[in-house]
Amino acid sequence: QAQLVESGGGLVQAGGSLRLSCAASERTFRTYAMGWFRQAPGKEREFVAAISGSGVIKFYADPVKGRFTISRDNAKTTVALQMNNLKPEDTAVYYCAARGSSSPGRVGNEYGYWGQGTQVTVSS
Repeated sequence: QAQLVESGGGLVQAGGSLRLSCAASERTFRTYAMGWFRQAPGKEREFVAAISGSGVIKFYADPVKGRFTISRDNAKTTVALQMNNLKPEDTAVYYCAARGSSSPGRVGNEYGYWGQGTQVTVSS
């Protein structure tokens, strides 16, 4: 059973960058697709990015394409989300999630394991 711990959130000005990291405890990490989701106050959770178990296939939500990059290191059982050119509308709690399949998905219900979340705040 995968346990996920996010880190790297914080406060940044618009146009700045942050790198989120998620450490997984699961030894078979490479068999799990990983995703990042976010939830802003008063809004539903939304998909941000996902990556296949091999790291070859990557999906991004339209609002973050060209600004965010998802990556993984299977040897270290970590997944990262590099966020550049941040905007105030990126402000949210960001969650790392693991899916019991190597194929990535865009829907939160497809993921069975979740981290506790890390706050990202972008000031204008």
